[in-house]
Amino acid sequence: MNIKVDIWSDVMCPFCYIGKRKFEKALEHYKYKNQVEVEWHSYQLDPDLNPPPGVNVYDYLAQRKRITQQESVRMHEQVTKLAASVGLIYNFDKAVVANSFNAHRLLQLAKTKGLGSQMEEELFKAYFTEGKNTGDPTILHELGINVGLLENELKEMLNGNAYTEKIKEDEARAREIGLRGVPFFLLDNKYVISGAQDSSLFLQALNQLSAEKGITTI
Repeated sequence: MNIKVDIWSDVMCPFCYIGKRKFEKALEHYKYKNQVEVEWHSYQLDPDLNPPPGVNVYDYLAQRKRITQQESVRMHEQVTKLAASVGLIYNFDKAVVANSFNAHRLLQLAKTKGLGSQMEEELFKAYFTEGKNTGDPTILHELGINVGLLENELKEMLNGNAYTEKIKEDEARAREIGLRGVPFFLLDNKYVISGAQDSSLFLQALNQLSAEKGITTI
């Protein structure tokens, strides 16, 4: 008897990576963690993004939020500190702003091989820590190989439009359940946790579900 956790996120969302770490910390303290099934879902914060070459994250956010560049830098500094509090290193100075659609297609391919969580981690690390262009097919190919995807599968996916419908399905379901932002956690189709909340909240929800479902063995 498993507990299903559906998570919607975007590779460009700094709070999604932080939320992932906080959820994982909760799992470490959850007695029945081996009975938790996690599925990552696609959600694009800016599906129409088509940045000019060389635009940095500070200018991008300033333009999108209609704030000053100085305010954008300050916001990113605060997020960097929050990420560091859960052991993550954010290097916004070298982050490459890119449309995340193809990164989501890569995630969808990885999910078919049971590698969704590994792929999500690799994409987050590439964007926030390593400053890699997650819109570049060459980079996506490299990241896919890193998690164990096959060369021919990656080439076929990157050279075509595979998994586009899967992204649309994820986003359609997000609309159905009233999702307004990411990260968004749906636990067993019953409990909702929105945002990068404290690990204790995730653990509380998991314990409540295991009690309700009568889970007593690992």
